[in-house]
Amino acid sequence: MPPNQSNDGGTGRTISRSTTRAPRAEQSNARLRASQADRESNARTYPRSLPFAIASADGLEIVDADGNEYLDCLAGAGTLALGHNHPAVIEELERLFEEDRPLHTLDITTPEKEAFVDTLFESLPDAFTERAKVQFCSPAGTDAVEAALKLVKTATGNDSVLGYQGGYHGMTSGALGLMGDVSAKESIAGTGGNVHHLPYPDQYRHPFGFDEDHRSISHFVERVLTDPESGVASPAGMILELVQGEGGVNPAPDEWVREVRRITREADVPLIVDEIQTGMGRTGETWAFEHAGIVPDVITCSKAIGGGLPIAVVIYDESLDEWEPGAHAGTFRGHQLAMAAGRVTMRRVLDDNLDDHAAEMGMRLRKRLDRLADRFEEIGDVRGRGLMLGVEFVDPTAVGDGEVPPPDGELASDVSAACFDRGLIIETGGRDSAVARFLPPLIVSPQQIDEIAARFVEAVEATVTPAGGR
Repeated sequence: MPPNQSNDGGTGRTISRSTTRAPRAEQSNARLRASQADRESNARTYPRSLPFAIASADGLEIVDADGNEYLDCLAGAGTLALGHNHPAVIEELERLFEEDRPLHTLDITTPEKEAFVDTLFESLPDAFTERAKVQFCSPAGTDAVEAALKLVKTATGNDSVLGYQGGYHGMTSGALGLMGDVSAKESIAGTGGNVHHLPYPDQYRHPFGFDEDHRSISHFVERVLTDPESGVASPAGMILELVQGEGGVNPAPDEWVREVRRITREADVPLIVDEIQTGMGRTGETWAFEHAGIVPDVITCSKAIGGGLPIAVVIYDESLDEWEPGAHAGTFRGHQLAMAAGRVTMRRVLDDNLDDHAAEMGMRLRKRLDRLADRFEEIGDVRGRGLMLGVEFVDPTAVGDGEVPPPDGELASDVSAACFDRGLIIETGGRDSAVARFLPPLIVSPQQIDEIAARFVEAVEATVTPAGGR
């Protein structure tokens, strides 16, 4: 078999990843990965499951240093809404260079910054933006979370924060304290104290047992905020992902979200919605909170709003704007290239209705995944919204929690590796990293969706033992 082809897992298809140019030895996967392993820290993550070096990229397609081609369903962890190197984004960046625009301005305003804010506010509901303020943060989304925590603590004078089991909000100290995954923080003393984790309405692994009714959770949340014996002092705010990403692609029911909004409003607790991964069309609406028709008090944003370049902002109700000058700062909050790339990306999402396209393409992919789940007991659940989908692998032979079998992270890892061998890039997350995650660019075509599904199906068929299939 040629070196750039992989077996089809018994389907009769041969998947070709053609070499586009002769690779130079000093730029090979092996050479670059060896250098990375020698010089980069032990904290590196993606190179452990994606053993290649990226040489070039266009749209959904990536070419590695050996010339192999892949379809990218990771897309910078959901950052690349328009895929790699979209022509409109590249053209805008070139314009800034040609016009000698400043690249770095701290928080001094510029025409690019004003245009970015105009487009960002246009993407949001009027009921929110008519009272909105925006704070530019350091480039990573986790800094927007840190800013949001400081904002609500300053405005309310309270200290504690309510988060959710399974949540992920970044890796800095305060954000890490909000994280549901205890393995990431149990060895680090003093991370984000005074956080209370509430049960999240996971519709597959219900926190109170096998129970599809989310009303028990909203009742519990209300008791925490109203019962004088709850043990939770008046919180500064509550932070919530409407589709948990790293936590396993768990979408919150719309009715439950509306109940949480009612409860927090009646208790006068600011509601922070983390839209860092879900925002800008990913879930089938421009913003995930629009599915439930709520208006949050605070929104944290990053990833897609930068068009592939780093930027992060927190947008909030003006009633919370109690900060003094310099209360939250960051050297690179004036990243002009990211503002230009982000404006173009947001403009394309809005003008081309890419949220609707994401909903349609997500449904197309989900139908294929659902059919696959019908064939294999090892697929416990298929879930998500829009182009933010997850497939949870389980061990059907083991005793699980109630009527749900335990997650099988080893199988998910094997399937992910089999996908990589077939030129498909995905990642895993959730409990025991047992959830295969799909985050393709929003511009994905129906034909590409079908190819993504075909490669994933082949990976599962080649990985799951024949005796385990239905």
